[in-house]
Amino acid sequence: MSKTEKLWVVSDTTITSKFGHRPPSTYSMKIQSLSQLKTLFSGTDGYKSRTFSSGKYNWKLVVYPEGNEKDNGTGFVSMYVELDSESASSTILAYLTFFIYNKKENKYFTIQDNEEKQFNALRLVHGFPQVLPLDTFNDPKNGYVFDGDDQCEFGVDVMVPLTNWEVVSITQEYSNTKFCWTLNEFSELKEHCYVSSKMLVGGRNWVLKLYPKGLNATYSAWLSLFLHLADDETMKTGEETYVQCDMRILDPFGCDHLTKNLNQRCSNSTPNLGWHNFVLLANFEKVYLDKLEKQLRVQVPDLPHHVPHDVVLPPQLPRHRVDEDGPYADGLKM
Repeated sequence: MSKTEKLWVVSDTTITSKFGHRPPSTYSMKIQSLSQLKTLFSGTDGYKSRTFSSGKYNWKLVVYPEGNEKDNGTGFVSMYVELDSESASSTILAYLTFFIYNKKENKYFTIQDNEEKQFNALRLVHGFPQVLPLDTFNDPKNGYVFDGDDQCEFGVDVMVPLTNWEVVSITQEYSNTKFCWTLNEFSELKEHCYVSSKMLVGGRNWVLKLYPKGLNATYSAWLSLFLHLADDETMKTGEETYVQCDMRILDPFGCDHLTKNLNQRCSNSTPNLGWHNFVLLANFEKVYLDKLEKQLRVQVPDLPHHVPHDVVLPPQLPRHRVDEDGPYADGLKM
């Protein structure tokens, strides 16, 4: 880059210019006849490109091959980006980088402002009135005009910051509460699936689902156990809930409880968290079924956990007691 090209950009510390190999990634425009373009679009008019899209908005590249006299661009190539007025329903932030191809160096002269520009209904156009001096640009020896001294290439990158984001705040909580669910007359249960009452967890309602003969034929020799979003709960597209807890079947004769740690994400595609093969029915009936009372006791103890809100919702168990009629009942124990 010549000294002339360096000096005219240093007055604004947020503006930088350089040579590089990377071509424009948003839009490029090749001028086949620069002389005719200059005739048609003189210092008071700029050539507007076709409409192109970036960040879900429509834009146009505007080039003044002889400088924008109205914007102090006399003696320079001037380049701008114009937002389509139909896209200007709100303020849009964008980072702009303008390109002029140098065939001699096989590189691109680029100029950019490191601060974002605000586009809205009152300000549809942003850019640079002084991109490259005309005496530098027009001299074929410098490589910006080529192939008969009448062709050139311009380009622009319009980078609209992503609007997809999430907020993650983490806390730690410790609690001695636990959710217990007792199923009576277990050997007499005939339904394919049994559902506990709801428990409020991180602002959502959850239930336990137990399959006495397995979730399906593949797991018919197993007892299947899941933590599941209640039927009245819905999740947004792409939303995930992270759950961390222990699920256990209590030993009715001692402290040798069957415990498994749950550490999974819940979404619309995976609303149930748990195990198809929680315990073999043969082992369960020998060890964990109270043959005298014919009861099965399932427990979800509340453990220390991390809670990234909006992303992770832990199983904080409700502080109220719930009892239901029928072959099973559940509630809170302290």
